Amino acid sequence: MTDFDENKLAELAKQADVFLQTGVKDAGTERVFDEIKQIVSKEAGCIGLAQIDLTIGDIAGNGLKIARYIRYAERVGLDMIVFPELALMGYPVEDIIDRHPVVVAENVRWLKELAKLCKNTTALVGFVEPRGASPVGRRYYNSVAVLHKGEIQGIVRKRLLPTYSEFNDSRYIEPSPVVGVQPADTLGAFTPEKVVDMKKTITVKGISYGISICEDCWNNKAFFHHTLYAVDPVDELARDKPDVFINCSASPCRAKKEQLKHNMLSFIAKQYGIPFAYVNQVGAMDCCSFDGASRVFSADGVLTARAVSFAEQCLIVNPTKNKGAVYPLTKGLEKTLSEEKVFTLDYENDLERTYKTIVQAVRGYFSKCGLKRAVLGLSGGLDSTVCAVLLADALGAENVFGVSMPSEITSAESRDDAATLAKNLGIPFTQMPIKTMVDATNGCFAELFAKVESQWDCRYKASFTQDNIQARSRAVFLWGIANEFAACIPIATSDKSELYMGYATINGDMSGGFAPIADVPKTKLFALARWMNANRAVKNAVPESVILKRPGAELAIDPKTGKPLIAEDALMPYPFLDEVIWRIENKHESYADMLDSEFLYEKTTPVSREQKTAWLDKFYKRMAGALYKWSILPPAVIVESRSINKIDYRQPITSCRIDYKGKTPSEIGKLLKLADCAVQIRFSD
Repeated sequence: MTDFDENKLAELAKQADVFLQTGVKDAGTERVFDEIKQIVSKEAGCIGLAQIDLTIGDIAGNGLKIARYIRYAERVGLDMIVFPELALMGYPVEDIIDRHPVVVAENVRWLKELAKLCKNTTALVGFVEPRGASPVGRRYYNSVAVLHKGEIQGIVRKRLLPTYSEFNDSRYIEPSPVVGVQPADTLGAFTPEKVVDMKKTITVKGISYGISICEDCWNNKAFFHHTLYAVDPVDELARDKPDVFINCSASPCRAKKEQLKHNMLSFIAKQYGIPFAYVNQVGAMDCCSFDGASRVFSADGVLTARAVSFAEQCLIVNPTKNKGAVYPLTKGLEKTLSEEKVFTLDYENDLERTYKTIVQAVRGYFSKCGLKRAVLGLSGGLDSTVCAVLLADALGAENVFGVSMPSEITSAESRDDAATLAKNLGIPFTQMPIKTMVDATNGCFAELFAKVESQWDCRYKASFTQDNIQARSRAVFLWGIANEFAACIPIATSDKSELYMGYATINGDMSGGFAPIADVPKTKLFALARWMNANRAVKNAVPESVILKRPGAELAIDPKTGKPLIAEDALMPYPFLDEVIWRIENKHESYADMLDSEFLYEKTTPVSREQKTAWLDKFYKRMAGALYKWSILPPAVIVESRSINKIDYRQPITSCRIDYKGKTPSEIGKLLKLADCAVQIRFSD
């Protein structure tokens, strides 16, 4: 081979990735390495973007994986290999570095040993750096070490620390007082007083690189209408005129984020006329799912290379020569890259991303927690059905146990749908009626309440008490099965729409060790079910009857119809409900804003102002009562742009008295006058 053969390199790198992910060589591995080396040696500037799956706090596990990639880079002759943000520690760190400071010391020791592996190749490795004995500020930096010739050659520290959404960097991380590389001898003892006025970039094989860490590239004043920070680290790096920008990132995937990130990085590259290489983490950490999709943009803002989504890969690129493979995004997302961030209930372009986000999150949560199997109740409804499909694809059908637990209210259609789904998926399945348990519980409650009703107001005759007994009886069965089998947890099947309304039972359908769809609105679940039926290897696993029937928990009889209560009759139409949620989370609209806005639902279905007012009143009232339920939700993967997950879109439980309609000055004046009158009356008494 006399030329730089990009296509051949991409094919060889794909074969090498098998070794990188497994650590297993076969007879042809060394030949593959030799051929890769032959190609990359033809020109300077070939680097590897190593998007890897990490485990938070597993310094040894993460370190061994990083070592494998460094050895590979050395073997094939890459100028540099770049790892994600906090690669040694895993991201997000949350409070483990405060609770277990030993891991910080451990990650520094591993960093120094990894440096010894870097002889000809330069490695950029993210780690948590202790600040030493500084009397001011937080105790650590989020740093990237430059490793070369067996040593740490320099250190880059994160300048901008996000505190929004799921990010809480500033709890223990100190923002760097300076942009760019600083001397290696400041490791563990860097303070603002020790800033060295040196070139901000590093040079490898005659090519200069300006290095930033994740949030550092998200503050471009020309791109964003509103910025969060006073400084722009990338702009400061640009003053040294690097040949290439590099950003080491750990950026979780969310709805609409892909197009924002694509457009932003393209804009920055074109603005400065400098290629931009971005490496991102992949895998799942509790609620966060990272999609990888590392990429490079040319100096004119054109995408020249992009790694796969939702899988480990070492993408070999040459940013200065605009060389590298462009792997496709998940289906649909490519169409959205130039679109404005607008609302639509047509989720088609986001369904594969949603599917892969949840599957990866389930698989990562189970494997990293030492879990193998899941059990869930199959009601025959949409929520449990979608959960079962996602679990089967994440864990393997043999590791998912479906249990149908019909009550006297459960329809024959629902029982049949649950059995059909289990058969379609090939998962273990059984049926366990709950009548005996419900009757026994009711008998115990009746005896108990008879003893206390004279001492305390008793509302046992309220229908939801009976409803909850059914839901909680099912949870008892599921936890019992999980306890009986090793490495098994039950699954909470509540969706986002119903959680917002509190339409879920504590210790009932909310009970479990993981909640796969807690951030997925009901309208999107319908679309996702259809997408899975069309795109999974085994088609039409979800019975069509599940998609067509109107959702309902089948816990109570509607007195108007004599049939099980339909959820929309108790709440409101799901398209309207989901748009309310979206307007609150993304447009920050108030009650009045929404009352005066035309909803998408209203374009097809006439809605009187009185009806719209009633729905909005119900939404805000029920949401206020649901705040506690959100706080006890099991771990749940973040899917949408905002989430009610405990680490994201938080609201104090005791804030339930918010006046969501607001009061005019006149109304406030009347209240003050009434309060003053009440005071005067008390004084006169």
